[in-house]
Amino acid sequence: MSRYRMEDETVLDTNNATQCWDEATDWDGSNWISRPTKSQWHHETLYRSRKGRYYIESTSQYQGDRPRAEWISKRQAAAWLLLNEWDVPEELREAAETVSE
Repeated sequence: MSRYRMEDETVLDTNNATQCWDEATDWDGSNWISRPTKSQWHHETLYRSRKGRYYIESTSQYQGDRPRAEWISKRQAAAWLLLNEWDVPEELREAAETVSE
């Protein structure tokens, strides 16, 4: 469980999310690399809040780096899901069409 205070003063609690999706990783021959961050040290998880908004939680394995969260658009959420090979929820299908070629 993590809590974040967003720029719009909303307090997010990841336990309240109605859904979450983990990043895909790819083996580069030595390490597992996060597909969205292209790093072995930085990671992302996508969440849908209980009010239907999407946000990304960014975490790091570097000592001293603090986790953070940011709101993203439906278009950005659809692109993130497609990149990470997740099924796109019905509510994001139209947005997925605009980012998929």
